[in-house]
Amino acid sequence: MSSFVYVRVCFVNLSGNLREAVKVPEGYDKNDWMSVNVVDLFNQINLLYGSMCEDCTEQNCPVMNAGPRYEYLWQDNDKYKTPTKLSAPRYIETLMDWVDQQLSDEAIFPTHPGSKVPPDFLQIVKTIMRRLFRVYAHIYHTHLDEITACNAEAHLSTCFKHFLYFVHEFNLIPKKEFEPLQDVVETIIPLVPTG
Repeated sequence: MSSFVYVRVCFVNLSGNLREAVKVPEGYDKNDWMSVNVVDLFNQINLLYGSMCEDCTEQNCPVMNAGPRYEYLWQDNDKYKTPTKLSAPRYIETLMDWVDQQLSDEAIFPTHPGSKVPPDFLQIVKTIMRRLFRVYAHIYHTHLDEITACNAEAHLSTCFKHFLYFVHEFNLIPKKEFEPLQDVVETIIPLVPTG
């Protein structure tokens, strides 16, 4: 699907509601639709985090977490071959670089018409989305005051709602992963995926 067609479809859908906007339009390939949405959702969280990252420092956030009960370790089977504790800003920077590498890899996210995605495409998308959820969880638990102070709370809520509708539509994140934000998730989507 061309970028223009995607933007046009999204604009029309977003003028309605986000729940409908994430559904595959009739006649479009599901994998292509998922690809462009993953890119869009990645860009949204990247911009959102970038707007408040000066508050997420090694000193303020020495651990990547979502409150005291949930700590996230990084593993990419490249530089970090075993689960490794990182500060939140380092974890998020590493994550954003890793996602960017995945999205830029033509073998995973092909951009040429007629190209096929790899057999493990869905698993890669699930991993990306699960990890991006952790950024939202960290922001909500640790940086909501900063988001509110710069009047970006409505933007955060809209981006997160879009994200949740997408992962729910395609069952991309197991229900257990939502625990750090269960109350927020349940106000947006009463029935979260059970995957």
